[in-house]
Amino acid sequence: MSRPRVLLLAEICNPEWPSLPVVGYKYARALASVADVKVATHVRNRPAIEAAGEFGDKVVYIDNEWIAGRMHKLSEILRGGSEVAWSTHQIMAYLPYLEFERQALRTFREELADGAFDLVHRITPMSPTLPSIAASRGPVPFVIGPLNGNLDWPRAFQSEQKREREGMRRLRNLYKALPFARTTFTKAAAILAAFRHTVDDLPPGVDARVVPFPEVGFDPAIFHSDGRRRPFSGGGPYRFLYAGRLVPYKVPEVAVRAFVGSDALRPHRLHIVGDGPEEPRLRQIVAEAHAQDRVIFEGRKSQAEVAGMMRGVDAFIFPSIRELGAGVVVEAMACGPVCIVTAYGAPGDLTANGRGVRVPLQPLDGLVAANRAAMEACLADPEAHAAMASAAHDYAVGLYTWEAKAAYTARIYDAVMARRSLADLTDYL
Repeated sequence: MSRPRVLLLAEICNPEWPSLPVVGYKYARALASVADVKVATHVRNRPAIEAAGEFGDKVVYIDNEWIAGRMHKLSEILRGGSEVAWSTHQIMAYLPYLEFERQALRTFREELADGAFDLVHRITPMSPTLPSIAASRGPVPFVIGPLNGNLDWPRAFQSEQKREREGMRRLRNLYKALPFARTTFTKAAAILAAFRHTVDDLPPGVDARVVPFPEVGFDPAIFHSDGRRRPFSGGGPYRFLYAGRLVPYKVPEVAVRAFVGSDALRPHRLHIVGDGPEEPRLRQIVAEAHAQDRVIFEGRKSQAEVAGMMRGVDAFIFPSIRELGAGVVVEAMACGPVCIVTAYGAPGDLTANGRGVRVPLQPLDGLVAANRAAMEACLADPEAHAAMASAAHDYAVGLYTWEAKAAYTARIYDAVMARRSLADLTDYL
């Protein structure tokens, strides 16, 4: 069968920017290996994309800075920067994104009318709160996703929500009344949705077109298990790792307090990778416990350095209480440690079916106690926990390399173009 011809709408797509921009870029790059693509992206991405030199003439740059630039500046003023108040950022992105897509459709109007594309696929933005004009205006089938959103703040962590300046979160569902919000999903031929919290947010009647498909992936050249030993084997001391930004919603204090409060864990080590506003408080907790010799603050590390640490530790502890995608959990799985996560949002779904230790979501003190018990259990039953790590590794390697994700997307394209049912596309559950 010939390769599908796909117009990719990827407003957020940048190989040099972390989180969603680089995920969008890597997904677009992977799709170019299974389809004949043309990428429509924002002009702000041009320097980095052209420097990477991987797309050639497959990219068209859309310039809507007359509105995007102004709204971005307003967003930063309202947020007090770019580190917190994500809901405010999404609200400010609504009008600029509609203008981006309007210009993209106008740019490709003749090619779409002449049958130059088999599909239109919007891969970014990934928020379901940002609707698509193309869903109802294009002459070819429209695919959207992977989408990820709709994870509520746990009630027990309202203080963390306040510190993250997420008060605007309460207005989120208003997006459903905005123009194009409903037709984005009712007119889509396929909706790629990351996790249960996103599927539950979709309008009624679209279930037959929903494909479970997390947005996260990893580069196996960086994240792999080559050369590592079996977790919790040998005589120790054993090593635990937290890796992530030191910000309120990731509650890194849970990992620190759980570790320093355990006599059983005293001979072992906890490594903290990352930086952020919580670091002074974490250092104070460690100092008060006189645990500076066994809790090591590593600072920020490159991806390769983090991967090396993941291969060298026995367990990865990630207590975040509002994690939409959790790419770092997939990366850890690929490197082979036991994963200990909060069973809420993406980490809980990724570690389901015996792929990790899932600590029930609960108020902060309970979460500390439960994580402490989970870490101590690794020492008491190393074989069972090593089996979890092995299952997680196989799951990650089988489905989350960018090559695997592109191949899976090609199956979705094939089903859409042939008007077949999507019901058997459940590998990511």
